[in-house]
Amino acid sequence: MSEAIEGCTHDCNSCGASCSSREQSPGDMTEKLNKYSSVKKVIGVVSGKGGVGKSLVTSMLAVMFNRNGYHTAILDADITGPSIPKAFGIKERAMGSEKGIIPVKTASGIDVMSLNLLLENETDPVIWRGPVLAGTVKQFWTDVVWDNIDYMFVDMPPGTGDVPLTVFQSLPLDGIVIVTSPQELVSMIVEKAVRMAQMMNIPILGIVENMSWFKCPDCGKKHYPFGKSKLDDVANEYGIDILTRLPIDPETAQLCDNGKVESIISLEAEQAVSKISAVVSL
Repeated sequence: MSEAIEGCTHDCNSCGASCSSREQSPGDMTEKLNKYSSVKKVIGVVSGKGGVGKSLVTSMLAVMFNRNGYHTAILDADITGPSIPKAFGIKERAMGSEKGIIPVKTASGIDVMSLNLLLENETDPVIWRGPVLAGTVKQFWTDVVWDNIDYMFVDMPPGTGDVPLTVFQSLPLDGIVIVTSPQELVSMIVEKAVRMAQMMNIPILGIVENMSWFKCPDCGKKHYPFGKSKLDDVANEYGIDILTRLPIDPETAQLCDNGKVESIISLEAEQAVSKISAVVSL
């Protein structure tokens, strides 16, 4: 009989314990963690298209969960457009050891792994085909030493291509958060992301609508630059919770540009964290 492992849930699809006797069921494509790693919960952050603030939401969720006392991590699966290190002001490169690749820690202790942490210059383009990109994402899961992580957030590239499919199949996702903006066109694309998740049997934790509104600095009134949101119709049709609606905030944008995302204070983001915690609890 194998020795009992502390933290083992006996469900290898979601358990972060490093058991020597872990076995995969037939047809299971989930990759095994580095044997020195422990990750309790994995949450993917996805979007149907680019430019809606997916990386911002990923960063804010990791920061807010971290403030609530959890050890968080970000696996940057957006290989060709890695923006997570810049948002956190990370300049150093990831290093290796006999155990594997060591992620870089942010100022508040969030573990981050991104391709930009391995490049000689952060502006070097990554001109790789799909299989290489997908293989790199797998290596960020299998070859990186994720030390006692409570919540890992996976920043995925937009769309429903090779890399999102690889994450859905290879990582033990406990659920995904879909990020969108209010335009009707984007709402149509959101449905593609929703249906992909349903086809892959991945739980949808909810939707974050970014750039939903802005507050006039003079009168304090809320304005909706993209008009009335169509997101409620999509959420009601598929029975999905709208986690929060984030405003257009120049201060937030400036903090991200200056590598100070950990300084952001957002009641709207805290609302999303509260709802996610209620569903994906440790």
